Amino acid sequence: MPHCRWAASIALLFVALLGGAQGASAQYFGRNKVQYDQFQFEVLPTNHFDLYFYEETTTAARDAARMADRWYARHSTIFSHELTARRPLIFYANDADFQQTTVVGGAIGEGVGGLTEGLKQRVVMPFTGLYGETDHVLGHELVHSFQYDLALSTGRGIQLRRLPLWVMEGMAEYLSLGAHHPHTAMWIRDALVRDDLPTIRDLGRGRYFPYRFGQAYMAYLGGTYGDGAVATLYQRAGQAGLEEGIETITGLSPDSLSADWIQTVRDSYGPLVDGRTPAADAGTPVLTPASNGDINVAPALSPDGQYVAFLSSRSVFSIDLYVADAETGAIVERLGSVNRDPHFDAIRFLESAGTWSPDGRRFAFVAFAKGDNELAIWNVQTGRIERRFSVQGVTAMSQPAWSPDGETIALSGLRGGISDLYAVDVATGTARQLTDDRYGDLQPTWAPDGDRLAFVTDRGPGGTDFSTLEYGAPRLALMDVESGAVEVRRPFPRGAQYNPQFAPDGAGLYFISTHDGFKDVYHLDLASGRTARITALQTGVSGFTSLSPALSVAARSGRMAFSVFSDNAYSVMTLSPQELAERVRQGETEAPADSGSRLAAEAKRGTRRLGAEAVPRAGVLPPWTGGGLVEQSLQAPTAGLPEGEYEDVRPYRPRLQLDAIAPPSIGVAVGGGVGTRLGGSIGFYFSDMLGEHNLSVEALANGTFQDLGGQVTYVNRAQRFNYGAQVAHVPYLSRFGRVSRVSEGILYQEIEQRIFESQFSLLGTYPLRPTRRFEAQTSLTRYGFDLDERTFLLQPNGIVRRTERDLDTRDPLYLSQSAAAYVVDFSRFGFTSPVQGGRYRLQVGSTLGSTQYGTVLADLRRYLRTGPITVAGRLLHVGNYGAGDEDIFAQEYLGYSFQPSYLRGYSFYSFESEECFAEADDTEQGCPPLDRLIGTRVAVAGLEVRVPVFGTEQFGLINFPYLPTELSAFVDSGVAWTADDPPVWEWATDAAERVPVVSTGVSARMNLFGAAVVEVFYAYPFQRPEKGGFVGVGLYPGW
Repeated sequence: MPHCRWAASIALLFVALLGGAQGASAQYFGRNKVQYDQFQFEVLPTNHFDLYFYEETTTAARDAARMADRWYARHSTIFSHELTARRPLIFYANDADFQQTTVVGGAIGEGVGGLTEGLKQRVVMPFTGLYGETDHVLGHELVHSFQYDLALSTGRGIQLRRLPLWVMEGMAEYLSLGAHHPHTAMWIRDALVRDDLPTIRDLGRGRYFPYRFGQAYMAYLGGTYGDGAVATLYQRAGQAGLEEGIETITGLSPDSLSADWIQTVRDSYGPLVDGRTPAADAGTPVLTPASNGDINVAPALSPDGQYVAFLSSRSVFSIDLYVADAETGAIVERLGSVNRDPHFDAIRFLESAGTWSPDGRRFAFVAFAKGDNELAIWNVQTGRIERRFSVQGVTAMSQPAWSPDGETIALSGLRGGISDLYAVDVATGTARQLTDDRYGDLQPTWAPDGDRLAFVTDRGPGGTDFSTLEYGAPRLALMDVESGAVEVRRPFPRGAQYNPQFAPDGAGLYFISTHDGFKDVYHLDLASGRTARITALQTGVSGFTSLSPALSVAARSGRMAFSVFSDNAYSVMTLSPQELAERVRQGETEAPADSGSRLAAEAKRGTRRLGAEAVPRAGVLPPWTGGGLVEQSLQAPTAGLPEGEYEDVRPYRPRLQLDAIAPPSIGVAVGGGVGTRLGGSIGFYFSDMLGEHNLSVEALANGTFQDLGGQVTYVNRAQRFNYGAQVAHVPYLSRFGRVSRVSEGILYQEIEQRIFESQFSLLGTYPLRPTRRFEAQTSLTRYGFDLDERTFLLQPNGIVRRTERDLDTRDPLYLSQSAAAYVVDFSRFGFTSPVQGGRYRLQVGSTLGSTQYGTVLADLRRYLRTGPITVAGRLLHVGNYGAGDEDIFAQEYLGYSFQPSYLRGYSFYSFESEECFAEADDTEQGCPPLDRLIGTRVAVAGLEVRVPVFGTEQFGLINFPYLPTELSAFVDSGVAWTADDPPVWEWATDAAERVPVVSTGVSARMNLFGAAVVEVFYAYPFQRPEKGGFVGVGLYPGW
């Protein structure tokens, strides 16, 4: 019996190790990053940075170079630090191009406006189409560049792990925006209204948005203790921890500082929100978090006001486009979803709403597809997307608006990082450019007569000055479409005015303004210039960002819909035409902007000074002191700004640079029966600046000189077809021993087995979409073998006699293996396992050389989610056809947890010798419960019911995000067989034949701080009656 188990263990270990070098292997499942376009980058050196861009973005890139050096002057003053080296800035023309970046792996969601990675400290971002917003994102990311440089390049002992996210991001927002920011102020007022102002300890628990609340705390710290304290906090907290950093700078504990901030917010904002409208009373609630998830934004009313299209997080894992009844909120259709429509990569939701045709029969919206933006047109009657088309020369689009005659769609298009207005012929898809300059032109909307467009821009008096890069606040403008003449209309002399919507009669224009620090809806009489307040909210009318669309007016009926931020969520409210007319009548008391009387009165009682301008306090983060370093630098546009443009452009040439060195490990074993041995490993990882070329070199040692190994892997991601090559030599060392009593004493026998795998492999992947790809792989492999025996005889007199000899072993094996696969993965992953969507892998392969056979693999998985419960099912077949029954290379297993065919309750390592037995008519011993798990072909079926017990408010029965835990009930089943030993399709628990094996049980999967998923399960394996139910542990996510 022991001999049988020993021999089986050697064979199983041998086969397990044949997977070998994995560096060039394709991922089994997972989504893809698709390089639809090839960008020919150039490099523009500045005084402090190297700016990477491509030709179409030349104009915007030259301006961004000046912005970057100005930010350098600002941040180096605040941090009292100069960067230790020139840092790379990598710009993309728009967010569609940005999502294709190879600088970092993994998908980039639309909500990511830019990023700073730590290896080469590269800033990567798209142009936004509005210079002021591009400058803010660049300033934000360059704060991170200074943070990383201080921590990684100066030896000051700053450890990034000590710094919570709200400190890092809040500092970046404050230093790039200052304290005057109505959008963040809205978030803080909302927390005040719901009596949920967080303490510093609360911010570390992940429930509060780190950007907004972090900015508010940093503004308080800078306003109370000086802006230098903000940078000092970063350094001290990174060196000694946040608590000590706060105490060193303020002399207060985090709890005391929190109490001071909370009281200051109450004293500052409390009187301002008194008497204003609670969000629940702003209109008729139609789409609320109670029924649609926390995010319901970008409403677009049909012309008759019957339907409203909107973007919602009701599916939890994505922002999708829905159509609902505008009175009841009942969902009519789910229009755009990556999971449901294979043509879309994503739906645009940050700066884009959809638009209805004038007859209300079709709806157009913008989606990401094939690396660009497309217009998709949904047919109301058929419920299908009837047409999709791109616009020649305009790769990024937003805010489409259908003309009253139904023939044209106006939109804001981004070309070369600069936004302009375009008129697209619906029938032909051809576009006419309406504006052509560096000003931002956004959010077009048609007048009822079809002759004019209202839109948002930063042009006009007090607008953006491109020589000094001083930015004008967004304001309204009217365009005569035929002549192209533009008239800027700024109802209020300060704050942003955006999201225009014509009244059905064309005489008035509704819009959102922040002129008094609140984000409210107003009406502008185009003839008289008089304004009327429509809302006076405690929080605000808002979408995701400061300028996201949040307002819609039905073209014929005049019904209004708008999204409101309240209770940390977004809801859609409506006003009937009658309610709206009454609010216009009652609110039309505000003087035209040129009278200035009301504004002057407000400046005396409800504003504070910001530079030379009086700014309403409602839009400023407390404590309203003003005059600090941050405010002074933001109000001095020419300070640190290079006078002229940078001209020295050079082509980009890829050059590999060292990214990281894997921490070397080393171990030494001294003495004992096997003598002194040395083991260890080290890895070096290289890439070029754009991440298109990647090289890894890894070396390992495990024993003697012959146990040295390593591998070199190269991957090219410069185009859509990704390919790689690998050369590897990997020795595998295993030892097995046994003790026996002999006449001379006690004998210990040790077998030392080495398998040497030398391999050259090629891999190619061609992603069709983020959810689908083709793979192909081929390899040439040599397996060499070495077998040594050592014996140690302990004699009665205490003397140990040692002998060594080489044992005969098999000749080397040579294999040529090839495989091709089609992989689909549109699943949504929870904290521990997929919970929605599906995954499929279909693969064929061949093995030639010392053994020959063909392989077929089909792995199908589906996840159906209803409420918090997911029902998961899978079917798997792996068959090595043409292989002999004893071909060790062709064997598949149901008992290894690292293979897809694993069945819980049947792990090889859980078997005991008592479960094996000898057949009556067999002279050799066997182990049927174990042997039936091994074959050249396997089939597996599984079913799970998954429930997230601990998680977040959005995904978890109990809000406890610190240890996300999923409970499940499962049934695993499978069968293994060979060509000469087919399965017996009958239910049996103790038969010697190859019957199907089944287990059932419950499991708990836990996400350990994002580092690993641990599963603890109780399984009852029916085909192991001697074993019975038992508890097992695995380190893997759910299938």
